[in-house]
Amino acid sequence: MKKITMYTGPFCNYCEAAKRLFTRNNAPYNEIDISKVEGAMDEMIKKANGKRTIPQIFFDDLHVGGYDEVRALEKENKLHDFLK
Repeated sequence: MKKITMYTGPFCNYCEAAKRLFTRNNAPYNEIDISKVEGAMDEMIKKANGKRTIPQIFFDDLHVGGYDEVRALEKENKLHDFLK
């Protein structure tokens, strides 16, 4: 299974929704809170090609996008195949 990395921040409803999505799909993820980890925001922006919104989600080194993109994969029943 691919490693899921998710950049999050405080008071972010989309971040919480993404966490619930991964939990209900039994997909473990690594969370990096950009408000608590020094340099994490700059790292996220660089890896996400300038995107500054949260969450930013990566499967291994592949930038998937945010919650909406991952939810679309789930709705299309493609999430588990994408994570293999």
